[in-house]
Amino acid sequence: MDALSGAGPRRARGLGAAGPGSSCRAARPPAPWARFSAWLECVCVVTFDLELGQALELVYPNDFRLTDKEKSSICYLSFPDSHSGCLGDTQFSFRMRQCGGQRSPWHANDRHYHSRAPVALQREPAHYFGYVYFRQVKDSSVKRGYFQKSLVLVSRLPFVQLFQALLSLIAPEYFDKLAPCLEAVCSEIDQWPVPMPGQTLNLPVMGVVVQNLLPAPMVLASVHELDLFRCFRPVLTHVQTLWELMLLGEPLLVLAPSPDVSSEMVLALTSCLQPLRFCCDFRPYFTIHDSEFKEFTTRTQAPPNVVLGVTNPFFIKTLQHWPHILRVGEPKMSGDLPKQVKLKKPSRLKTLDTKPGLYTAYTAYLHRDKALLKRLLKGVQKKRPSDVQSALLRRHLLELTQSFIIPLEHYMASLMPLQKSITPWKTPPQIRPFSQDDFLRSLEHAGPQLTCILKGDWLGLYRRFFKSPHFDGWYRQRHKEMALKLEALHLEAICEANIETWMKDKSEVEVVDLVLKLREKLVRAQGHQLPVKEATLQRAQLYIETVIGSLPKDLQAVLCPP
Repeated sequence: MDALSGAGPRRARGLGAAGPGSSCRAARPPAPWARFSAWLECVCVVTFDLELGQALELVYPNDFRLTDKEKSSICYLSFPDSHSGCLGDTQFSFRMRQCGGQRSPWHANDRHYHSRAPVALQREPAHYFGYVYFRQVKDSSVKRGYFQKSLVLVSRLPFVQLFQALLSLIAPEYFDKLAPCLEAVCSEIDQWPVPMPGQTLNLPVMGVVVQNLLPAPMVLASVHELDLFRCFRPVLTHVQTLWELMLLGEPLLVLAPSPDVSSEMVLALTSCLQPLRFCCDFRPYFTIHDSEFKEFTTRTQAPPNVVLGVTNPFFIKTLQHWPHILRVGEPKMSGDLPKQVKLKKPSRLKTLDTKPGLYTAYTAYLHRDKALLKRLLKGVQKKRPSDVQSALLRRHLLELTQSFIIPLEHYMASLMPLQKSITPWKTPPQIRPFSQDDFLRSLEHAGPQLTCILKGDWLGLYRRFFKSPHFDGWYRQRHKEMALKLEALHLEAICEANIETWMKDKSEVEVVDLVLKLREKLVRAQGHQLPVKEATLQRAQLYIETVIGSLPKDLQAVLCPP
């Protein structure tokens, strides 16, 4: 990870940030912590207590309320498992379910943010992300002989690179100066502008401005994208198999030597499907103390659709019934060719001493792209920069996902009623139902082979995809978008019609009904739920006023009370 450390300005592309400007002196917003909560829910400090074990030492702002279950989860997820043996400083991430605690007032504007943000940057509605900076160093002044503490940023935003870079600035300073430093940092964050995709923002913190203006001595390439090549380096030969497992929403256990390797691998896996939304659950770091441990490890039902990152080998024994287990070793970044983990049968799983490998009986539907693999391995030999290798790998996965999704998008678009069938004064026609058989028949001349050279059983992959949470999530989202578009087209058709001609032979009941329906459409459209032009909204408002003006005074008073 590119850490934002040292002096001078830094830059972050995407939601980025900007140059040393006046934002650090901007006026405080009227609502307390409104801008802070646009980025973070709270900041936590977790320490090791000799009697209690992990304990929540501090929550800031101090009026932010977490439930007891959330506090317990944060405590356990903020410390590496005892098997990890992490000495020094370690950074990693976790994701946990919200249990009914406080919800920040800023999130009332989620819809406006989500309408502009790509899927990968959208806010989690029911989960928290935890970004952790853990320090474990020898300290003779402490009874146990070690200083053990974690600084945790809790957010709903998946900005792993930005927040981990922020922690690399804040945490070392905090461990030296403690609470006053943290209060000052939180006050600075509370003066940041709200995150807005496509805009360059000033994010000053501790004398450093996170920015995307050149020149910058150090670069944070993205607020959320990981070094994909570094994450997948030991499993390059299985990247397409892992992509298929992610696409199909298959349960996958990732067993890693430490929380940072575990969390990065899980986040890399879940980012494989972009621009498709990842609709399954995922936990970058998970422990046996988690409140959902029983839910995920029960054998009374099929394993849940979740990607689980763990470090405790106990999980191999507990989750032996899971169909796919990825065991990764310590990361090696030497110039040598990466030693690839093997594909192994689940029956080869042994407890505790399991060797690195992908343990699964799954057979990939698509043939492996050997040309990509050769290109990446050649890049290792030639010492090609990791960010270039990552860009190659990310583009390959993006093109693979797009080749798979484009035929679905084309077929879905064909289910939309023709615009000429939408008339002003009738209920618009319905979107036709999705027929899996019709779609599969369409692949012969409009399938992924048009954009992808990979051979294989594409039909088999689609059939299995139809049973996955990702098909359900994609279909629901597309159907919702199409329904809103249909409603917008209907509103436009009404606004282009001659309202006076329509009213001539209509009863008062029908006219009042039109007013109520137009008002409802206008409210939805103004709430950014309908994709319509401003001119259409103005015309709709004019129509409402015209129609009301044609009614008797008593009805006008009812529809437009003083």
